[in-house]
Order: sequence, then structure tokens, then C-alpha cells
Amino acid sequence: MGKRRVNFQRCWLPVSRIGLHRRGVERVNCGPKLLDLGEKGVYSSYTYNNDDLPMTPDHVYYGGLLLLALLMLLEWLRRPARYQSGDAATNLLMYAGYLLIGLVWLDILFRIYYSVWQYRLFDFGPWWLDPASSRFWLLWGALFVLEDFCFYWFHRGSHKLAFFWAAHVTHHSSKFFNLSTALRQSWFPFITFFFWLPLPLIGFDPLMVISMQLINLAYQAFLHSETDPWPRAFGWIFNTPTHHRVHHASNADIVDRNFGGTLIIWDRLFGTFASTDQPIHYGVRPDPGSRNPLWLQIHGWVELARRLLPKRSTEQ
Repeated sequence: MGKRRVNFQRCWLPVSRIGLHRRGVERVNCGPKLLDLGEKGVYSSYTYNNDDLPMTPDHVYYGGLLLLALLMLLEWLRRPARYQSGDAATNLLMYAGYLLIGLVWLDILFRIYYSVWQYRLFDFGPWWLDPASSRFWLLWGALFVLEDFCFYWFHRGSHKLAFFWAAHVTHHSSKFFNLSTALRQSWFPFITFFFWLPLPLIGFDPLMVISMQLINLAYQAFLHSETDPWPRAFGWIFNTPTHHRVHHASNADIVDRNFGGTLIIWDRLFGTFASTDQPIHYGVRPDPGSRNPLWLQIHGWVELARRLLPKRSTEQ
């Protein structure tokens, strides 16, 4: 007997009523083509029609990108002094390269997560696809917190460990802080994936993990602004533009602070939170001294090599 294909209905599969495991649905060992979806696809352990899903990583990614572009245009029209045309153009070019790399990397990343997920400690089943079940909200809520916890340690490591900073320094290299700064991304996203491997190992479906990572990154994109619409109480738990401004500061007394993604509680718990009323200076030291996108991608690696390789003696 062939495998039964689960056809998800208009909203979400009512798993709690169908009893999927009891109907003989088998797991499918297959990965997806993220950002390049066909008519049908296999995202996780169950097959379905992509058109039946109300949300995929594509929707999160491109929806967030469109909203960011609209807000960026609005910010530029209302606060033109925050932008410098050459700097913004560099950000756009760097993001174009990041997007091309992502088209390949996301598929590889899914396959890595899927391989780890085969050895998961817990089987959460398909409940994460059924909002009618309390398990849906429990699983997504837990993943929201745990994914940001992983991000915190990735982000802290990217500032504290020279190898990871060589890639991450690209994002901090601008002397401006506006929504376009969010687009100044490294072309080396594949050196830090292991920070998130505990999530599929616990049992979270690879599609869940990637979707939550994209949601986290989408939220962070809107933190790159000197306009903060959130009340102070919101900033006790969640990351805000005010907190993220401090993170991008090069001021000696507040550098390398506020590493959280969506949540700021990790910084408060682990002693890396900072706030300030002083003027903030953006950028990095030493300054890369160029707007060339290629140089901005590799200058951190060049600086690391200079520090590690023995200096030639100038003596005869």
C-alpha cells in the first residue's frame, strides 16, 4: 500500500479530530525547496499541497521584506538626515548578495536540521499545525522563547569570538543607523548554524525552526531605527529600537551589549543589558574605510588574518 498524502484543508489540518497517527499516515524522508516552491512539496514529516498552507517561510520572508521596504521609504521621506545615499546603496547591494546566497543556503540548512531531527528526543507529532489544539500554542510559544535563547548565544558569540566577529562585523560597519542598516548582512551565514541545532534535536520540526528564525529576523529588521514607538514597559521584556541602538554603539562604555533578538530578558538575566542617554556613535573600530560591498564582506577576515599570522620582521 502506498503512502497516504495528507491534504491540508483551507486553514489548518484538524489533527485533533482526524487522529493522524491512527489513520496509517507514514513519515516521508524528504526535504523542501525553500524559496522555490513547486505545486506540491514536502516540508516536514507529512506531505501536503503548498497552496493549502496559510503561511510558509516564503510568506514570512517576503512579507516582512515588503513591509520593511515601505517603512524604509517612509523613514527616508520623513527623516532624510538619517540616510546617506552611498551608504544606503551599499546596504541594498549587500542584501542582494545575501539573498542570492540564501536561496541556496536555506535548502541546505533544512536538510541539516532534518538530519538532526531524525534523532529527536521528543516526537511532537503534527500538533504544531493545528491551532484548534492547545498543543499548537504551547509548541509555538516554547519555540518562540527557545529560538531567541539560541539567537542570544549566537549573537553574543558573534561579538566575543574573533572567528564569528570576522563575519558579523559587516553588519556593524555602517556609521548610520536606519532601517536600511538591517539589510547590511554578512555573506557567511553558514558558519553559525550549529547554535540552533538543539531545537530540531529536541523535536521541533525543521519547518517550525526555520519559520521562527525568519520571524525573529523580520522583527529585528524593524529595530534599526532611531524612532521607538513602544512604551517603556514593553522594553522590559522585548527588544526595542532604543535597546538595539545601544547594541550598534561603538562607545567604549556600552559596546557589545543587548544581544537579544525579539526578547531582551536574556541580556537582563546574563548581565549584558545596557541603556544610555549619551549620544551614540555608530560603526566599528577600526573603521573599514570603504563602501565597497566586497571589501565590507571580507575586511573582518583580513583583519583576523593580520592578527593571527606572524608579522614579518622589518630588520635586515
